[in-house]
Amino acid sequence: MPQTFDPQTDSTRFRTALGSFTTGVTVITTDSPEGAIGIVANSFASVSLDPPLVLWSPAKSSKRFEHFAGARRFAIHVMAADQRDICAAILDSKTAIRNVPTHLSHCGLPIIAGALATFECNLETSHDAGDHVIIVGRVTKAHHTDGQPLTFHGGQYGTFAPYHPPSSE
Repeated sequence: MPQTFDPQTDSTRFRTALGSFTTGVTVITTDSPEGAIGIVANSFASVSLDPPLVLWSPAKSSKRFEHFAGARRFAIHVMAADQRDICAAILDSKTAIRNVPTHLSHCGLPIIAGALATFECNLETSHDAGDHVIIVGRVTKAHHTDGQPLTFHGGQYGTFAPYHPPSSE
């Protein structure tokens, strides 16, 4: 039976409830005075096809927040199922992206090899949103390849399993 709670006073249960929504996993990269920086995020969404806009939301409490809140350019990578180790390394160290197979984009952004999709973006706008900031990027170039995505649900990484309805035969 579902349990009702007040998300204002029970942030632990609120976070658990939010974790019941399965998401894809992205790594956002940008350049900084310290060199290439990466951050893992599951707060990614498409916004518009015309113009091509996407969004993501870094936490203000992140040690990497300052690098991304002020970034004029960034790349969002949709991670493949076999890239969990890359995400783990980036979670452990903001400079771990330097040890990940990448190449530089036409505008100097670090692009992760093997990602299912990559969206190179210029900052369109940002909006304060409580303990996060919503960053909207205008996609200037995109890359895509087929493959299985890395997913996140209930605090754990996983993979996507397509639903195959039972045969009516």
